[in-house]
Amino acid sequence: QVLLVESGGGSVQPGGSLRLSCAASGYTYSRYCMGWFRRAPGKEREGVAAIYRDGSTSSADSVKGRFTISKDNAKNTLYLQMNSLKPEDTAMYYCAARYGGCWTPPPRDERFYNYWGQGTQVTVSS
Repeated sequence: QVLLVESGGGSVQPGGSLRLSCAASGYTYSRYCMGWFRRAPGKEREGVAAIYRDGSTSSADSVKGRFTISKDNAKNTLYLQMNSLKPEDTAMYYCAARYGGCWTPPPRDERFYNYWGQGTQVTVSS
């Protein structure tokens, strides 16, 4: 059974940074695609960033240059480094894993992901 557990969320002022982590069990990060998604109040869930097994990534335009997705295969942990945070980044952030074939650039469409964590809240306000 695949279990994904996010951590690292919290409250931060605009311009601040956070690093989210997603620890997995029952799943081998090195083989497939992983992604970070977020859902802001009153909005649909959107794909923030994704990473393929070869390390190639894709990111939403709204976070390019500010957010970086990475993974540590040895620790089976996915990360999202978030810098220059803005109030519009406020959302519940979820990590997701795709079990099965994947491709590059890795997809950010939630329909391609099979497993989901419970989420971690990120709030950006002054």
